[in-house]
Amino acid sequence: MTDGGSTRARYRRILRFAARYMLQAWWFELFLPRIGLGSFAARGRARRLQRLARNFHTLAVALGGLMIKVGQFMSSRLDVLPPVITKELEGLQDEVPPVDFEAIRALAESELQASLSTVFEEVEPIPLAAASLGQAHRARLVAAEATHAGFTDVVVKVQRPGIDQIVDVDLAALRRVAAWLSRVRVVREHVDLPALLDEFAVTSLEEIDYLHEAANAERFREDFADDTRVATPQVAWERSTRRVLTLEDVTAIKINDRDALREAGIDPREVAHEFAAVMFEQLFTNGYFHADPHPGNVFVTPTPDGPRPWTLTFIDFGMMGEVPDRLRRGLQQVIIAVASRNGRHLVESIRDVGVLLPSADTGELERAMTTLFARFGGMGFAELQEVDPREFRDFAMEFRDLVRRMPFQLPENFLLVIRAVSLTSGVCSALDPAFNIWEAVEPYAQRLIRDERGNLVQAFASEAASVAGLVARMPRRVDDVLTRLEDGRLAVDSPRLDARVRGLETLARRVVSAVLFAGLLIAGAVLRPDDPVAGTALMFASVPALLHALLAGILARRLP
Repeated sequence: MTDGGSTRARYRRILRFAARYMLQAWWFELFLPRIGLGSFAARGRARRLQRLARNFHTLAVALGGLMIKVGQFMSSRLDVLPPVITKELEGLQDEVPPVDFEAIRALAESELQASLSTVFEEVEPIPLAAASLGQAHRARLVAAEATHAGFTDVVVKVQRPGIDQIVDVDLAALRRVAAWLSRVRVVREHVDLPALLDEFAVTSLEEIDYLHEAANAERFREDFADDTRVATPQVAWERSTRRVLTLEDVTAIKINDRDALREAGIDPREVAHEFAAVMFEQLFTNGYFHADPHPGNVFVTPTPDGPRPWTLTFIDFGMMGEVPDRLRRGLQQVIIAVASRNGRHLVESIRDVGVLLPSADTGELERAMTTLFARFGGMGFAELQEVDPREFRDFAMEFRDLVRRMPFQLPENFLLVIRAVSLTSGVCSALDPAFNIWEAVEPYAQRLIRDERGNLVQAFASEAASVAGLVARMPRRVDDVLTRLEDGRLAVDSPRLDARVRGLETLARRVVSAVLFAGLLIAGAVLRPDDPVAGTALMFASVPALLHALLAGILARRLP
């Protein structure tokens, strides 16, 4: 258990670490550049980042708890964070020191209200895995228990003693750090840190409730019941409590173990693309996703006798995310915009998701995104590494102030979405250095576009109707203008003006016909592969509009 003295010491240690490096960041990244010493500050940046990562690694291993979660997230950002940081933190996936088995035994027997020897034939005292909030031991159910459960080999997951108090202390420290950061204007204007911490607290407290995790595992299993790509462990409910969770043992090849995958005849590159596809399915279709898919929580299981040669096996369902329908639709539009390299559509989609406040002036941001797609769009992780760092720096400096001015915010559940996407990208890049996230998104985006064909045609019809209405009202508006001119005692008597008005009316009607022709033709071409009759009918219906657009001008010139 954690006593009051160690609790206070833990709290102070976290705050001292945060204060030290916040002060360092202010000095080197804000103050020195303002007095003309930016180049001096930049020269030592790599060395400072390495020291920061190494010191945080030491702190996280020593303290455990939620500090490990922060380090695991940073270590998986291979696509964004520099290698000097990710390399220092990558060992956090496996370096959490285990709790003495006797303490684990005492807690488990208290929770199960039975001796471990009466429930399990054997329990391995050396842990299979030691995580930040608990640790797992391999075991075998006794014959009667195994018959009832349907499996014999299990993994018994037991909370670390005193973890409730540790989580409370870590959350209190993180709230204090968030309060400090909220005093910085650029942070306060863009992020509601207290709200984010509240969401993180809810997730953390759910993660130490193993009954909640068991229910998550069952729901995830149901989502992929008919999908041969994914496997999940079954829950032994009779031997599970809030602090003890007994699951079917599904241990296999860790997803980032490239050598073991090759030895099993599995191509790591194929695993990367399959993993990305499965995660996109969870995030953007199911709306219920694994929010902690780091390499320790995903196995590749060879299945030579199954419908596929291997499957992705997920474990540890303590941190799950749920995407509301509105957010999921917005994220789908983001994916379509990214796949089509459309900067304007991307900004509109970000606004719809809720990341950009409605008051944001997005003109400059649209131009920035268009420039970004034009230069870096379609590049994979390996290609980006070959780009001159000075080009990245110049681009970042050009748009830094713009991004700071934008009123960004993170909607509910979006933090977990960002975490899941970040971890997915990191794992895939580790499996395949040439992994291209754009190519992984492309098939999914094309499917979304096909699914939205009906909406696309409907949107075009609405736009065409709007233009037609505007043109239909044009003669009345022109007549109103002339009437007001006459009422103002300004005589207008010009045959040229009358001719120009008639010309404008004719031109406007031709424009409407051209828009209708293009829309009907495109709609027919899009629908024809799936519905030949409707598609062909729309294409034929476009012909009269084309004839009017081409011939109306000639007829107008011949008429008196």
